[in-house]
Amino acid sequence: MVKLDFQPKLFSTLKNYTKTDFTTDLMAGIIVGIVALPLAIAFGIASGVSPEKGIITAIVAGFIISFLGGSKVQIGGPTGAFIVIIYGIIQEYGIEGLMVATMMAGVLLILLGVFKLGTIIKFIPYPIIVGFTSGIAVTIFTTQIADIFGLQFGGEKVPGDFIGKWILYFHHFDTVNWWNVIVSLVSIFIIAITPKFSKKIPGSLVAIILVTVGVYLLKMYGGITCIDTIGDRFSIKAQLPAAAVPALDWEAIKNLFPVAITIAVLGAIESLLSATVADGVIGDRHDSNTELIAQGIANFVSPIFGGIPATGAIARTMTNINNGGKSPVAGIVHAVVLLLILLFLMPLAQYIPMACLAGVLVIVSYNMSGWRVFKGLLKNPKSDVTVLLITFFLTVIFDLTVAIEVGLVIACVLFMKRVMETTQISVITDEIDPNKESDLEVHEEHLIIPNGVEVYEINGPYFFGIATKFEEIMARLGDRPKIRIIRMRKVPFIDSTGIHNLTTLCEMSQKENIHIILSGVNERVHAVLEKSGFYELLGKENICSNINEALEVATREIAEFDEGNK
Repeated sequence: MVKLDFQPKLFSTLKNYTKTDFTTDLMAGIIVGIVALPLAIAFGIASGVSPEKGIITAIVAGFIISFLGGSKVQIGGPTGAFIVIIYGIIQEYGIEGLMVATMMAGVLLILLGVFKLGTIIKFIPYPIIVGFTSGIAVTIFTTQIADIFGLQFGGEKVPGDFIGKWILYFHHFDTVNWWNVIVSLVSIFIIAITPKFSKKIPGSLVAIILVTVGVYLLKMYGGITCIDTIGDRFSIKAQLPAAAVPALDWEAIKNLFPVAITIAVLGAIESLLSATVADGVIGDRHDSNTELIAQGIANFVSPIFGGIPATGAIARTMTNINNGGKSPVAGIVHAVVLLLILLFLMPLAQYIPMACLAGVLVIVSYNMSGWRVFKGLLKNPKSDVTVLLITFFLTVIFDLTVAIEVGLVIACVLFMKRVMETTQISVITDEIDPNKESDLEVHEEHLIIPNGVEVYEINGPYFFGIATKFEEIMARLGDRPKIRIIRMRKVPFIDSTGIHNLTTLCEMSQKENIHIILSGVNERVHAVLEKSGFYELLGKENICSNINEALEVATREIAEFDEGNK
């Protein structure tokens, strides 16, 4: 039975919580809430939902992740990584399908945490993470081209795939609205230069405020009415929607299960990466399983109130740390600030130009692309480059679900290939030099291998990947010794295929009157072989603790064999 290890950081940090801590958390939470506002709106719109749904996600999921999470400073909410997935789900299954998929992903995340699989997520190869993160960045940039250039499609539906989007853009590029281009470029410029003047005030917020005011003045006094704003496309509701559970049916669950897995895997990776980065900055250690359970609960509850998938957000988490956030209280304050903005200031969001939000997302996609890291990985071994490029192109051309599935399969195959390459089987027929057995000079005499005896040294795991190496080596040697000693001192584990292969080898050898002796089997492998019944075939007298003992048994057997033939 699995013991639930669920220990939210909030409750442990509150034990020694002071008024000073609350003051710093309050200020950090307010700043992070303001930083999260434009991003939540932009992510919501880019995902194909209304702007307030992005803010609702940041409020509901952000509160739950801070209240129940395993990190002191993690800030949760909608992120750019989910834009592509959400947009695709809505295109194919609608809002109801998105709600079902997100709730299913929430359940999967909870199960990952309950079964303590938080650490396993960290073993996903780095090239896969970089590949699909860079691919998402390119896809996000692609989705913003229409708003950057103010393209008009005459009612034609925008395709969900990458190539289809660009074909449509080129067909309608003669509809470019240069006012939109100017607004986007000015927004990008403001975001880029703001850090040079202030590290604490987010460039995205400065750009939205300045550009929105500028566009409003152009409309009122300059007669420029061709710049689309949020209010031109969406009717904004300044309220939290009533809770509503989507209708569930088995067919929808089956169809959406692969998508739910993608949301869960991506959410787990991003949240744990964010928490790990935060640990390095604050000198703390997050509880990955508690974090996954909190992420799961957040993703299960968020859709009920109209939200979209959420995860830990690295940029907002770092903003929290840089502004003095010390505990999950800062994350809770951030959610409350966003709630107040939603209830009292949300109507002002209708004046924000779509081209300005596109500029914000261009910067987000640039930061997410990690092109320097991508370029650096291209210098790595060919296998890593293969995984990186395949994951990247699958993410861009197809979708993230296919990219993650294929990327993981390729990574597993390459991993097995590398393990196969590290596991060596060598044959010794003359003598063993003890001085080569370790890194110490032992000055012992060489161990002479009797005539008719072969020693097979296995160095590495004995699993299905190398199970046929014995047959290959024996076929190459083409001889039939009287005794084969299989030296397994450097075999850390053996799987069922390895056991089957070893059993087959022993049975074949017995038919050919070749005696098998095992030498130096470690405790773990010994227990597996004993449990499988292998020793009943071989006989415990042929299981030796070291090579000296094995050679003694072999010498005795050879002597008895020669005596019997006289």
